[in-house]
Amino acid sequence: MNKLIVAGICFFLSIPQVSEAQHTVFEPGKVWNDTEGNPINAHGGGILYHEGTYYWYGEYKKGKTVLPEWATWECYRTDVTGVSCYSSKDLLNWKFEGIVLPAVKDDPNHDLHPSKVLERPKVIYNRKTGKFVMWAHVESADYSKACAGVAVSDSPAGPFTYLGSFRPNDAMSRDQTVFVDDDGRAYQFYSSENNATMYISLLTDDYLKPSGRFTRNFIKQSREAPAVFKHDGKYYLITSGCTGWDPNVAEIAVADSVLGEWKTIGNPCTGPDADKTFYAQSTYVQPVVGKKDAYIALFDRWNKTDLENSLYVWLPVLIENGKIVIPWQDKWNLDVFK
Repeated sequence: MNKLIVAGICFFLSIPQVSEAQHTVFEPGKVWNDTEGNPINAHGGGILYHEGTYYWYGEYKKGKTVLPEWATWECYRTDVTGVSCYSSKDLLNWKFEGIVLPAVKDDPNHDLHPSKVLERPKVIYNRKTGKFVMWAHVESADYSKACAGVAVSDSPAGPFTYLGSFRPNDAMSRDQTVFVDDDGRAYQFYSSENNATMYISLLTDDYLKPSGRFTRNFIKQSREAPAVFKHDGKYYLITSGCTGWDPNVAEIAVADSVLGEWKTIGNPCTGPDADKTFYAQSTYVQPVVGKKDAYIALFDRWNKTDLENSLYVWLPVLIENGKIVIPWQDKWNLDVFK
């Protein structure tokens, strides 16, 4: 080969290759690409912060969105592909780590078979066992199962081993999240009783199952999409109403204890379309590590007939005169937290 050609190839290979320009601002409701330039696919998700890195887990939706023939309500769905994981140092630029809990394609009876439903995966870390524990809402194809599924891993980037599903505290479990308090105790929040009531359940020390201690909250108020955080010694819970894939007014509640009693204090959202939660639905609230009183509210803007292309609405949670406010921002960055 010509020496000039070889030299040219070597020079080209020595140039750092940039696959995607870095994000510097959050743009709620816009397509959000990962570091490889592909749209982030992590719906109904949650975030774990571990040893300097944020990990974002969510529903990896691929394929055609369908409305099953048996459906009597708008239960659009895609085949289960699995749970995705992305990693980031700054909450803006996310690297795809892969499918950390994949579908089980060869067993039609398995909870993770493509014909079933998997929603709202959340991962927490157990300092005592050294395990990363994933909780998710798992369903049969006809939405009659209403169970929680649990998986574990030795690494935040997986792979996760699925342990099975059950109805926690012998009650239906649909939209859900998990929360670890400052004392290391973990709790599952989940919509139950056909979504009429929100259960809050203390987990066992290994975070793998309910401890048997739980409370029933917002009885007959039909709240779902729970997202919980702690600020200044109090607990806050954002939920949505039950209107299927269509948006509604968010509510925030406050309590002095995780298990309640919870007091609803109104809609935290402000700005255009605040009465429809910016055409989105809550899924998680993530503290910004290293910043005081800094939290990000995560919402999904569902595209019910094309779920893979649903978008993300991330907004700052601000504390104004002791009141929790989530204002609309077209563009913003972490400098909003003073």
